[in-house]
Amino acid sequence: MKVVGFSGYSGSGKTTLVEQLIARLRLAGQRVSVVKHAHHSFDIDQPGKDSWRHRQAGAFEVVIASDRRLAKIREYEVQADPTVHQLIAELYDCDWVLVEGFKHADLLKIEVWRAATGKPVQYPNDPFVVAICTDSADQLPEPTGLPLFDLNDPDAVAHFLLGNPARYEYRSPFFDADPASAAADAGAGAGALDQRDPSVPGS
Repeated sequence: MKVVGFSGYSGSGKTTLVEQLIARLRLAGQRVSVVKHAHHSFDIDQPGKDSWRHRQAGAFEVVIASDRRLAKIREYEVQADPTVHQLIAELYDCDWVLVEGFKHADLLKIEVWRAATGKPVQYPNDPFVVAICTDSADQLPEPTGLPLFDLNDPDAVAHFLLGNPARYEYRSPFFDADPASAAADAGAGAGALDQRDPSVPGS
């Protein structure tokens, strides 16, 4: 499984680029998944629906499935801020994982930057940035030897990723421990979003 991040401030064009890359990687025969950082108030459920009613009644997890798709909604029993590695551990096996957000994660990433946002760049101080995608290359505040891509040329970005896929091969930090504890670490990663409060009965 290959993993690459797309970092940048709101309004930089990350979502549009990731959307375009999904289509291009799919055309190349790749199975693609996405991990996205969201605001704390996001919800994919609809008030009044059965799954929403189950959550309101106190269910810890609700799994909804049909013959076309599956969704799992988990309610934190205490406030949690999962790492990108914990979220990747939740995914089914695929060829590529595109990570949107998590700008401070220890993942190889492409920085998406537009001068019009007025936001600072990340690449001078982040060794994980491997390329820059921008519509304002002539306005970059610091010179760089990193590859530069036009924000409006997703084909070039897809070609860049597919040209050296081994570079993005993912190794979970949960398996970096010694063999005796690797299984335990993996279990902690796969279930890391189960943030139960020992002070709550039944948790």
